[in-house]
Amino acid sequence: MASQIFVGTVKGAFVYSRAGDTWSVEGPLLPGWKVSAVARDGAGGFVLASSSFVYGAMVHRGKTLTDWEMLEAPPRYAEESGFKLKEIWTLAGGEGVLYAGVDEAGLFESRDSGATWQEVAGLTGHATRSAWFPGFGGLCNHHVLVSGARIWTAISAVGVFESTDGGATWQTRNTGVPILIVDEKHKDIGSCVHAIVADPEDPNRIWRQDHVGMFRTHDGGLNWDEIQTGLPSTFGFPLVRDHASGALFSVPLQSDEFRIPKDGKLRVFRSTNDGDSWEPCAAGLPDDNYHAVLRQAMAADQAGGVYFGNAGGELFASADLGETFERLPGSLPRILCVEAFGESQGA
Repeated sequence: MASQIFVGTVKGAFVYSRAGDTWSVEGPLLPGWKVSAVARDGAGGFVLASSSFVYGAMVHRGKTLTDWEMLEAPPRYAEESGFKLKEIWTLAGGEGVLYAGVDEAGLFESRDSGATWQEVAGLTGHATRSAWFPGFGGLCNHHVLVSGARIWTAISAVGVFESTDGGATWQTRNTGVPILIVDEKHKDIGSCVHAIVADPEDPNRIWRQDHVGMFRTHDGGLNWDEIQTGLPSTFGFPLVRDHASGALFSVPLQSDEFRIPKDGKLRVFRSTNDGDSWEPCAAGLPDDNYHAVLRQAMAADQAGGVYFGNAGGELFASADLGETFERLPGSLPRILCVEAFGESQGA
């Protein structure tokens, strides 16, 4: 089980540390900042994305999870592009490269641990760009998967794109997923993807939670099949995978209209057979909870630990692949992101 859990909220960040069976919490860190993502920077430290009313979207870097310094050159679109960078939704590491997925939808890369950033222009200027339409949360590139020169991005409410040449060119990857926003010229976009996760040992195996269901591909996104058996609804946001066991975890919500746990029963749904079927995990979770779990607010530590936070500021943890959960101490602001780290990186 992870020794530290990083939690980003609308009003700062918190770090949970475990000693034996006891958890302690430190924070708020960066109080007042909206903290949306955190990742290892590839050089022994961490990079954090945040935003504020004063500074807009910014990047912080630290050697630990509790000591942060704001960098001077965050991702920014060129003024003449006509695009505005409103928020950094996700950070993902590649081979010597750190990627930032942003709203207004695009991708930036850094080769110096976040100190400077360059726009991945091939995605921003994609031929379908004129037909991109924002989801309820904005026109956001909220997930990035990297495997060598191959990159996949998930954009709401547009769909999944893949690059096989390090970001120079991009292809749509939505065949088999229902199109919600139909454009007569660009009929291969308009699916509202909420999350994607891949098998690091076989990057062609990807799972996605969409606005209208759960899907899986075995060919890198060329074709998708629905894998809904056992899930109580088609709607939900987070999706994570424990790489050691292959177990998948999701938190379905009642519907698009009612974005709460179904019947008020907070449940994690787990698949131990590659997504063929799903079962509820209920032990330790409440039957009277009406808070959604957002896209980035769930994590697996790859050693049996599963963690998630909800919009009501509650954080839950499991050490046994979801068999049992416990509610961790504290009542936090609305939780935006959760990440697990295996060794202590605190103060």
